[in-house]
Amino acid sequence: MEETSIIISGFGGQGTLFAGQVLAYASMDNGLQVTWIPSYGPEMRGGTAHCTVIVSEEAIGSPLVRNPDIVLALNLPSVDKYEYLVPDDGVLVANSSLFNREIERKGIQSLLIPANEIAEELGMVRLANMIMMGAMLAMKPILPLDAVKKALEEHIPERHKKTLPINFKAMDKGYDFAKG
Repeated sequence: MEETSIIISGFGGQGTLFAGQVLAYASMDNGLQVTWIPSYGPEMRGGTAHCTVIVSEEAIGSPLVRNPDIVLALNLPSVDKYEYLVPDDGVLVANSSLFNREIERKGIQSLLIPANEIAEELGMVRLANMIMMGAMLAMKPILPLDAVKKALEEHIPERHKKTLPINFKAMDKGYDFAKG
């Protein structure tokens, strides 16, 4: 596995940083090198939030990323910001629930997924991040889906353990949507 950089971006409160943490833990738990760098906008809830995760079998030279291999864009400002930064053959997974335009960029793998609608069907709109994580893993299997589920189970705070089944279901829904 070569080094893979992932940016997860959206509004504060959408679980962007949490999704990145889960991916980072899963990578570490599977013997990979990883960096996780969170970034917040001026307000936490409703402002911008994103994180950068780099996963590699080798030592990671720099945690900074200009052209992420994969972007999970949970809102339109994130699509606008990162669509043209993804390199050719990169992956862009965008939450189409929050905007109504196509991905303009050619030469990348892109997926528009109605993550909020799928989350609402599951009964919890806050699951959009895990739906998009499942979709990303279907498009670019940097880790097996089960490895990410296991990391979530092992690292989620005790008070949230009751949400594990619905989080797993959300990942499965995103994975299945991307596989078509």
